[in-house]
Amino acid sequence: MLFARTVAALVVILLAPALRAQQSYSAEKPVGTTAQQLPAYLAHAGVEQRLGQPLPLTAIFTDESNQTAPLSTWFHDKPVVLALVYYKCAMLCPQVLHGLADGLRQTTLTAGKDYDVLVFSIDPSDTPADAQHERQSFLSQMAVPAAEADAVHFLTAQPASIAAISGATGFHYILVPGPDGKMDQFAHSSVIMFATPDGHLSKYLSGVDYPARDLRMALLDASAHKISNPVDLLILYCCSYNPVVGKYSVSVLRILSLAGMFSVVAVIGMLFLLTRKPKGQLTA
Repeated sequence: MLFARTVAALVVILLAPALRAQQSYSAEKPVGTTAQQLPAYLAHAGVEQRLGQPLPLTAIFTDESNQTAPLSTWFHDKPVVLALVYYKCAMLCPQVLHGLADGLRQTTLTAGKDYDVLVFSIDPSDTPADAQHERQSFLSQMAVPAAEADAVHFLTAQPASIAAISGATGFHYILVPGPDGKMDQFAHSSVIMFATPDGHLSKYLSGVDYPARDLRMALLDASAHKISNPVDLLILYCCSYNPVVGKYSVSVLRILSLAGMFSVVAVIGMLFLLTRKPKGQLTA
């Protein structure tokens, strides 16, 4: 509930110019009172985390190359990073995509080998041409070689499929007026999601800045640690995922327990060396 309110407050700040253009005030409803009240409809623009839930793999989508197929077409034997945006957005969506591209660029994982990326438009008026334009911008920011670009797809769909993916992920959004007064903008949360290779939701990361460490750990978790190494496993043990805030944080208790375990091993080793008799010493 706290997460939904925080997201709604952020949306209000971002949409303030558009919302002010649509409001009218009177002596019976002072400006100060109105400004302090959160519009009730924005409460429906948050995220309801559905960890472990399956994605609608039979829903039909169209990618940037105009290929139309079931969602399962873009799922293989690796974890998938998901983002729900809309391609004509000029406010929050570009920040989400920029944060994702920047974070993925800084990981040591390889797109296409270790993970795939799927970006969905929640706007049924978006076209494959819009998807292609946004994909090119994303790939440029991500700075991936051509061989890795095939792992990144920007999808569009009809309302039924959009409802299927947004419903499965718990990603809620509403239409709001734009600066010109037209109802062509969407109020929504800033969040990315992770799915297992078989299409089940694994993690959510909130905000518009996604540290490489958090992205890597979320992908390792989604892959059931199949793409991890011993150092990754140690880092995963020392950090914990908080689904309420959608972030990873250092677990002090785990670090202390790990330090305690190493201390015990060190003490046992020292005692063994101190009580060990030198070679060649004869017993009386």
